[in-house]
Amino acid sequence: MVSQQGTAGPDQGDTAPFLRALAGETLPTPPIWLMRQAGRYLPEYRELRARAGSFLDLCYTPEFATEVTLQPIRRYGFDAAILFSDILVVPHALGQDVRFVEGEGPRLDPVTTLAQFDRLKPEIDLGFLSPVYETVARARAALSPETALIGFCGAPYTVATYMVAGRGGDEQAPARLLAYGEPETFQVLIDRLVEASAAHLVAQLQAGAQAVQIFDSWSGDLPPAEFERWSTKPIAAICERVRARVPGAPIIAFARGAGAKFGAFAHAVPANGFGLATAEDRVAARAAAPAGAALQGNVDPLALMAGGPALDAAVDACLRDLGSGPFILNLGHGVRQHTPPEHVAQLVARARRTG
Repeated sequence: MVSQQGTAGPDQGDTAPFLRALAGETLPTPPIWLMRQAGRYLPEYRELRARAGSFLDLCYTPEFATEVTLQPIRRYGFDAAILFSDILVVPHALGQDVRFVEGEGPRLDPVTTLAQFDRLKPEIDLGFLSPVYETVARARAALSPETALIGFCGAPYTVATYMVAGRGGDEQAPARLLAYGEPETFQVLIDRLVEASAAHLVAQLQAGAQAVQIFDSWSGDLPPAEFERWSTKPIAAICERVRARVPGAPIIAFARGAGAKFGAFAHAVPANGFGLATAEDRVAARAAAPAGAALQGNVDPLALMAGGPALDAAVDACLRDLGSGPFILNLGHGVRQHTPPEHVAQLVARARRTG
């Protein structure tokens, strides 16, 4: 819940159920947060978004971004808030032009050659992202000790797909063709994103985030060898760099659609928790995960949109399949735009058995 007490002390996370689950504790009622829990399905978000101007203005204005971060906590009492920002602030802070076109999504000036990569900044400009870190500090100050704050970044492969294609969605072909045709060039981009992403996560943790999640939304379609090279190894490298600067930092790795590659991924990536996408076999994932790792997921966002008995059944199945070990209830992907807000309340009530 939102606190009126100002910034919590250094022991603020000790009682947060979300952090206890990430530390390997199995709780009788799992902590709950949802990917894209702050967004277009909420009327209060839509009202603020209209006032803010552009999407990037919303992300880079601490007053607005803090308010969006807190909106779902006020409404639902989730166990964790996630910073309102975007994965594309990293290429933006590396000097790539990033803009959002209304009704179409992100647009970037594509980078596909070494000469174009060399025009990017060699290191991320953390000063450019200072409004993001101010948002982190403001949100942490407004949250109670029981509610954790999550920072995040996109995984290098996913961010690279946007940078190379110049647009979002499932437009992966340009990046994959570059990776096959010019693997050394693609490696240069991935390596730069590893360093930039790690620095961005460290800055969020230093500003007040208590855990971070790395989102790899598009790597699931990669064949096993390419998945290991472009997803597993870069995410593992980010974890190592973050922990070198912030020892013990809690990290969740979410490789959407890993499928049969999940076990190898989870054992190679030194994270505390692993997100499961909608189609993942929960029982198989629990068996394949490292001992003590928290699993997060994976209610179908369309079951959330449907509500009613289908949603209750989906929540119950997650609790049954994953509740015997460290577990964080979430979705298999983000909340969809047209999800009725009352269905989110239903999910929380069903998981906590308060309704």
